[in-house]
Amino acid sequence: MPIIKILPHAEYCPNGKEIEAPAGTSICEALLDHGVNIEHACDMSCACTTCHVIVREGFNSLNEAEEEEEDLLDKAWGLQPQSRLSCQAILARENLTVEIPKYSINHAKENH
Repeated sequence: MPIIKILPHAEYCPNGKEIEAPAGTSICEALLDHGVNIEHACDMSCACTTCHVIVREGFNSLNEAEEEEEDLLDKAWGLQPQSRLSCQAILARENLTVEIPKYSINHAKENH
């Protein structure tokens, strides 16, 4: 099983963490299954950007982003070339290092 190294994030994973998850699992599902409560306002239906992550290592092992995901990513805070929506990024067999951005755009959480 691939190992996901999560870089420290003040709110969701202050000390960083390493987890194992089976290939075929989304990054979002893997994080949630291991107590990293990343935002996922649309319940992982590829309708928002709250689960945005930056894949620092292992990016090319993930499934290719579809057009809908790429369109949404254009709205994500802190977009980088290795950005993915964690609900759409499916693990293969390679280990990953992911960073959860400092901010996300979550209108429900922000009382908009």
